[in-house]
Amino acid sequence: QVQLVESGGGLVQFGGSLRLSCAASGRTFRNYAMGWFRQAPGKEREFVAAISRSGSSTYYADSVKGRFTISRDNAKNTMYLQMNTLKPEDTAVYYCAAAYCFTTVLTDFHSWGQGTQVTVSS
Repeated sequence: QVQLVESGGGLVQFGGSLRLSCAASGRTFRNYAMGWFRQAPGKEREFVAAISRSGSSTYYADSVKGRFTISRDNAKNTMYLQMNTLKPEDTAVYYCAAAYCFTTVLTDFHSWGQGTQVTVSS
């Protein structure tokens, strides 16, 4: 298992940008594929983006493709989510998660952070 802590959330205006970070504990971060999910009030948690162990492969939900960029720095045990052109419908709690394989399936992720709130005002 790995411990994950998200940061970087906040309040931003429509069209603005934020960068989320996910810091992982331990020296095994590079062994995990990683992902970002989000959950809006009254809705189920949904997939946002995923990245492979090396960072060479990424995958995005259609709703964020072209606006969000997932990346990782294995030397710093940190993953990022650069969010541009934010919309009110992006408002949610954002979670980072770790998996043993490159996947977009929520139940494949075994370790989760506590979440960070992102609010986009119109």
